[in-house]
Amino acid sequence: MFKKMLPTIGICLLAAACTPDVQAGPGNAAPESAALAPGFTGIEHWINSEPLRMEDLRGKVVLVEFWTYSCINCIRVMPHVKQWHARYRDKGLVVVGVHTPEYGYERSTENVEAAVKRFGIAYPVAQDNGYRTWNAYGNRYWPALYLVDQDGRVVYRHFGEGDYARTEATIRQTLGLGAISAPAGEAP
Repeated sequence: MFKKMLPTIGICLLAAACTPDVQAGPGNAAPESAALAPGFTGIEHWINSEPLRMEDLRGKVVLVEFWTYSCINCIRVMPHVKQWHARYRDKGLVVVGVHTPEYGYERSTENVEAAVKRFGIAYPVAQDNGYRTWNAYGNRYWPALYLVDQDGRVVYRHFGEGDYARTEATIRQTLGLGAISAPAGEAP
């Protein structure tokens, strides 16, 4: 019976692998001919910043972080994003957190502001309750990172936790900085 089903399973797998608009897996670079990054649309409230426009950020490298404050995976990624913000903001990196709620209580501006304060987030946070920026990016995951180059193109994306060294190396490369120097005996 299994032998009879094998060709059907193979065709299904091939069809799924070749489906257009399937997002890249974690840590995959965007294609060379990446389109311009979408703007921050439908944002109801900004925290730590006046409203930002992607067009006004050209010439900078922008790390767009989709997150929500009660997501454990987002909380685990947060220290890395905060560290990159602190380390590279004076070198041309702008980090923008896009808070997109998973649950109803995460829609409260008061709750989001309290979470930003509790987590010590100093970079701009856009409140995307209507999922308009989320949808513009075609995003489907919490957390998700999109790195936008100085020309406004998405050059890297990562979904979920991990691959921090690769993400930071891509940030440094996009900023035009060299490789990270590690102390003797440690990997960068």
